Amino acid sequence: MKNFNLIKTSGKARAGELVTSHGVIQTPVLCPVGTQASVKTLTPQEVHELELKMILSNTYHLYLRPGIDVIQKLGGLHKFMGWDGAILTDSGGYQIFSLSRLMNVMDDGVTFRSHIDGSKHFLTPELAIKYQEILGADIIMVLDQCIGHDENRDKVYAAMVRTHYWAKRCLEAHEKPDQILFAIVQGGIIPELRKLSAETLTTMDFDGYAIGGLSIGEPKQQTLDITEYTAALLPSDHPRYLMGVGAPEDIIECVGRGVDIFDCALPTRVARNGALYTKSGRVDILNARFREQAEPVENNCNCYTCQHFSAAYLHHLFKSKELLAYRLATIHNLVFMSHLIVSIRNSILDDTFETYRQKFLTDYKPTNEKVRLTQKKKWLEARARPE
Repeated sequence: MKNFNLIKTSGKARAGELVTSHGVIQTPVLCPVGTQASVKTLTPQEVHELELKMILSNTYHLYLRPGIDVIQKLGGLHKFMGWDGAILTDSGGYQIFSLSRLMNVMDDGVTFRSHIDGSKHFLTPELAIKYQEILGADIIMVLDQCIGHDENRDKVYAAMVRTHYWAKRCLEAHEKPDQILFAIVQGGIIPELRKLSAETLTTMDFDGYAIGGLSIGEPKQQTLDITEYTAALLPSDHPRYLMGVGAPEDIIECVGRGVDIFDCALPTRVARNGALYTKSGRVDILNARFREQAEPVENNCNCYTCQHFSAAYLHHLFKSKELLAYRLATIHNLVFMSHLIVSIRNSILDDTFETYRQKFLTDYKPTNEKVRLTQKKKWLEARARPE
């Protein structure tokens, strides 16, 4: 069943429609992350009002808590979380990487201990598909093995081969044609391995193709280069999904390299830490300059936060650690991202994407690259330490 219609291109940028069981999703699209069946601090109705049509949840986390059986008994993931839009579920492959201290990876599958209570579990490609089918997600992912960007070629190659083996098993286990199944291209930052991975997976009958194993600590230019190289190897009539990438500048750069779908916890995570997106870049609301600012964080922003509250009030809420601070910041950042995606799509339809891209990147100052890599390294190291 054809699930993707490519409507317009502007250079390599693409505008399309992704047909799911819960509506037609206009692409490019950003999925806010609801790892545990919740976009943090917001209700499903609020997410709808932000014009965000598809969210991402994580099979690994839902398997551990509350349990796939619980969600099944309560009518599936959509009913469980009160969300009638589209859902994309990750298989848990990223957790094999980020929680590697708890994992033992073999060709048969992955033995792991729960990061919650230490209980022992075994996940196979077949089970990853079964669990996602039970959850009822609109888009489901194969089980893959993500590997560090700084691993040697032999380890990267071995993980890629295992990913291909698991992808074949996932495809054979897939029984619900109304669920869109994506393969995941691996190969690290080695172009010839990316080429081999893309060539291998595109010979199989998958509904879409994801680019995995990026934005895990490598320099941003490598992320962009490998994304562009890999996207060009994927079929133009299938949707392309860049996993785990979602900073504003990264989205516009990667749309320009042929990507259709994004997911990232960054907009909501940085919001809860007081970082808010503006047209000129990210600002820290805890900065003293906002203490008495009567204007909103960004003038002409139509989000609920900027329409009702001053930057000084947000500054006060964060200083006081009031829970409302996290909600208001999250609303602002997701509205910013929603508007960005709509503007990108419109520029593609008008064939003015390159002009729009250049203006956005001229006005928007991204986070310092060195700071970004340091923060990412600390986050990964924290995940790797024992509880």
